[in-house]
Amino acid sequence: MQKIPIFDLKPEIELLWGELTETIHDVLRSGRFILGPNAESFEQEAARYLGVRHAIGVNSGTDALIIGLQALGVGPGDEVITTPFTFFATAEAIERVGATPVFVDIEPDSLQLDPRQIEMKISSRTKAILPVHLYGRPAEMDPILSLARTYDLKVIEDAAQAFGSEYQGKKAGALGDVGCYSFFPSKNLGAFGDGGMIVTNDDDIAEYCRFLRQHGSRKKYFNEAVGYNSRLDELQAAVLRVKLRHIEEWNQGRIGVAETYRKLLRGQSGVVCLDEKNTGDHRHVYHQFTVRILQGRRDEVQERMRRAGIETMIYYPIPLHLLPMYQELGYELPQAEAAAREVLSLPIWPQMTEQVQLRVVQGLRVALDSM
Repeated sequence: MQKIPIFDLKPEIELLWGELTETIHDVLRSGRFILGPNAESFEQEAARYLGVRHAIGVNSGTDALIIGLQALGVGPGDEVITTPFTFFATAEAIERVGATPVFVDIEPDSLQLDPRQIEMKISSRTKAILPVHLYGRPAEMDPILSLARTYDLKVIEDAAQAFGSEYQGKKAGALGDVGCYSFFPSKNLGAFGDGGMIVTNDDDIAEYCRFLRQHGSRKKYFNEAVGYNSRLDELQAAVLRVKLRHIEEWNQGRIGVAETYRKLLRGQSGVVCLDEKNTGDHRHVYHQFTVRILQGRRDEVQERMRRAGIETMIYYPIPLHLLPMYQELGYELPQAEAAAREVLSLPIWPQMTEQVQLRVVQGLRVALDSM
C-alpha cells in the first residue's frame, strides 16, 4: 500500500506546473536574480494581503526574526519573553542579537504562550515579548499587547507557521510592532527553497530592516553599519507570487481537512485534539494538525504508524528550556514538558482526500488498540 507522507507538495505543483515553469523561465531570461521586479512586486502583494504598510523579503524566517529584533533595538543585556514550545530558531534569533530568551510556560489546551504567566517574568531588562503562532493558530494577542503597552515593551510575532491566520479580523504577524514569516517549502505559503519576510506598519522600522538586509548599506559600497546578506532572491519571489494567489483556497482546504480529522477522531479514547479555535476571533490555518497521545504511548504509536506506512512528526520532542544550553537555568515548565511527551502531528495538506484521512485515522486506531 502506498505510503502517506506528512505533507505532499505534488498536488499543488501539478496544479500550477504551467504557470510556475513559465514564471521561472521569465526570470531566467531576465538575468535579474537579486532584488528584482518579482521581489518588489511580491513584497507589495504580500503587504496588501496581510494588511500592513511594509513587507521586506529576506532569505529565511530565522533572518526575519534576527533582523526584526535588531530593528526594534533589542540587543546585548536585554531580555525577550517567549515560549519554550517552538522551533529553536525563535530562541536562536534572540541569542544572535545578544539578548537573553526568558521562557514562560504554555497553555495546556492550545500550547500557546500563556499570557497569564508573562507579567511575573517582566524585569527591568525586558525589552520585548515574542509570541509564536504555533501550528497556524494565533496566540492570544490581546493580553500580550496590553502587557506590552503597560510596560512599554515591543512585540515581535513569530508567524512562521501562520501565513493567513487571523486574530480578531487581523492577520497574525500584523498585530505587534513586527511580524516574521518563513517560506520554507512545507509552510502554508512555501517557496522552492528558503525564504522569509518581515512586516511592519512602522516606516522607520521598515527602512532599518531594508538597510540591515543589504549589508547595512543604503548606497552600494557606502556601508554605515554591520548588517546581513539576507535578500529574498528573484526566483523564490516569482514562485511565491504565483502561490500567493492561491493561499486562501489552500488555507481553506487545510481547515476542511482539520474539520474532517476532528469528526473522525470524535470519541476516540487515548487521543485529545487540541483546543483549536476557529471562530470569528480566531482563524486557525492548520500548518499542522496536532493531537495529544495520552498515557505515555506517543512514541510507540508513532512507530506503529510508521510501520503501517503513515508518516507523522513530533513538533517538538524537547522544549527549549531543556536543551543543554538552558538546562542549568533550572526552568520548571510542566505544561511544555507534558506537551513534548504527548504531541503528534498527523499528515495534512490542502488537497488531502477524506479517503487518505480515513487511512490515517484507521492506522492511529489500530496502533492504539494493539497496545
